[in-house]
Amino acid sequence: MKPRRTAQHLTGHLEVSTDLGAFLGDTRVRLLEAIDAHGSISQAAKHVPMSYKAAWDAVDAMNNLADRPLVERSTGGRSGGGTVLTEHGRRVVALYRAVEAEYQTALDRLSTRFADAPVGDVHAFQRLLRRMAVRTSARNQFACTVIGLRESAVDFEVLLRLDERTELAAVVTRESAEQLGLAIGSGVIALVKASSLLLLVDGSLRLSARNKLWGTVQRIVEGPVNAEVTLDLGEGRTATAVLTRESVASLGLALGTKACAAFKASSVILAVID
Repeated sequence: MKPRRTAQHLTGHLEVSTDLGAFLGDTRVRLLEAIDAHGSISQAAKHVPMSYKAAWDAVDAMNNLADRPLVERSTGGRSGGGTVLTEHGRRVVALYRAVEAEYQTALDRLSTRFADAPVGDVHAFQRLLRRMAVRTSARNQFACTVIGLRESAVDFEVLLRLDERTELAAVVTRESAEQLGLAIGSGVIALVKASSLLLLVDGSLRLSARNKLWGTVQRIVEGPVNAEVTLDLGEGRTATAVLTRESVASLGLALGTKACAAFKASSVILAVID
């Protein structure tokens, strides 16, 4: 008598994407729900659980990629101030939970259908789903629209619109431009490592860096040697740079200080979500 096979249960981790890329998953949704419940980023981080810094990083990333801010906050330090979910944020969370329920229902049906198939087929399917999840180490992610393409012999200069007031520039090879299918009106994500950002406070300085994002210092996280400085760019967007503690002191950076994050066009990596 053959042993009875136990049906494989598939549990998926839903990731919601806009036409510009993925920005929302289970952990971030639970963070948003906790912010809505507690009105505090520190309390929300403990509830998820995740570190205080990771919670801020997640909020920054979501607000940068969303068409409207999901979270609004007031200054006041680790123990002060407040953090609230916007109405748009609540709608996004509700959408996620509704899609998640339908997604799990579909996986349950698929699991039942695979019950009579070789066990290895189900495991192969699960491995495939895991491989489809792609993450990036770049701290700064900006959802942009291509508004200009300037072709040269070896590369393309790509002009990007971040919002009505701000444009960015990137330089990619001709091969990369063709592979990405870049065209006027294309939606792309501009990725910039925190280590590629230079901070300045003097607007009269002339730099060769094409991209300049002005904002106010929102957060400074100091380490033994380096510090991580996050600028509030407005409209829910942020930019994060890593520099030495000595540089933070020499620039006089503090919460509320006006500063500019500058970076070269060659430091921008473009990503397109099919």
